[in-house]
Amino acid sequence: MSVSGAALLIYGANGYTGRLIVRQAVARGLRPILSGRNAAEVGALAREHGLESRPASLDDAGALDAALAGCGVVIHAAGPFSRTSTPMVDACIRNQVHYLDITGEIAVLETLASTARAGQARDAGVMLLPGSGFDVVPSDCLAAHLHRRLPSATWLTLAFAGGTGLSRGTATTMVENIQRGGAVRRAGKITRVPAAWKQRDIDFGDRVRHVVTLPWGDVSTAFHSTGIPNIDVYTAAPASAVRGMILSRYLGWLLATPPAQSFLKGRIQAGAPGPSDATRAGAAAQLWGEAWDDDGRRVQSRLRTADGYTLTALTSVAAAEKVLAGGAKPGFQTPSLAFGADFILEIAGSEREDVTVSAEASR
Repeated sequence: MSVSGAALLIYGANGYTGRLIVRQAVARGLRPILSGRNAAEVGALAREHGLESRPASLDDAGALDAALAGCGVVIHAAGPFSRTSTPMVDACIRNQVHYLDITGEIAVLETLASTARAGQARDAGVMLLPGSGFDVVPSDCLAAHLHRRLPSATWLTLAFAGGTGLSRGTATTMVENIQRGGAVRRAGKITRVPAAWKQRDIDFGDRVRHVVTLPWGDVSTAFHSTGIPNIDVYTAAPASAVRGMILSRYLGWLLATPPAQSFLKGRIQAGAPGPSDATRAGAAAQLWGEAWDDDGRRVQSRLRTADGYTLTALTSVAAAEKVLAGGAKPGFQTPSLAFGADFILEIAGSEREDVTVSAEASR
């Protein structure tokens, strides 16, 4: 499907991450159309940048169709995506508009990868590329690079570090999923495990950090990108956070009740929208990955990028540019399937290092 001359729509443009994406798109010389459900905020943001606004509720199919008119691709930045992705994907398929989002929610990723949903998109000539931000571009590209180095790999471990704090949207998604625990992939199947199921120490290059398992999007996407059937993902976390994750094994049911959810979300909304520009400018994210096969062969690589929120703006806009230039592949895609394992190296501030590791190294 040709997108020559088509526009970029940014939905959820008035959110914390949406605003970063808008700024990056404008800096790249794009003239995106801004959308979201809050007409006043979307309109004010559009006027600030001299852009067109098309406010629309995800509950209004007609309004979404009007917002997508003349567009070739949408960056969907309004979460939690467990609630918002379905109507936007429906609208994109209906209007033959390529779909990008910035989710890392495993259930959403698996739904879009399903035979039924991917088939609908493919028949319509539409690409579905969820996870086009920090969730999961750098880790997905790292997974694909490790698989390229060791095509026989049957096990994959990924880890990341370097937080700057959470935006309201990210925190809300975490609160809504607090009772779900953790997740890994075993024998090709996503398997639920307790929160903070495993802990270990990992050398990220600058120093060794303590990490803990979490249900990151790569538990879904890395399998689709590489075919590796056994996948764990870890994040660096302070001891207090690890204790809280372990406590959620026993109190998750309570924190999932409506009164608790209301209280926690109220606390989130009372806080800052997200990390300040100064905080992000002084931060970086570090990733580590290792793959091995059943014969003991092992490869390991590290990756350094801009902080997660800055990177989300950089990668989602870069992906949209590629789509607008005709680089879309219909159906479900991961970042590395769409643009290759080296896509992350096209993003400013990204550096990758292959590490020499002995076959006898402990996992």
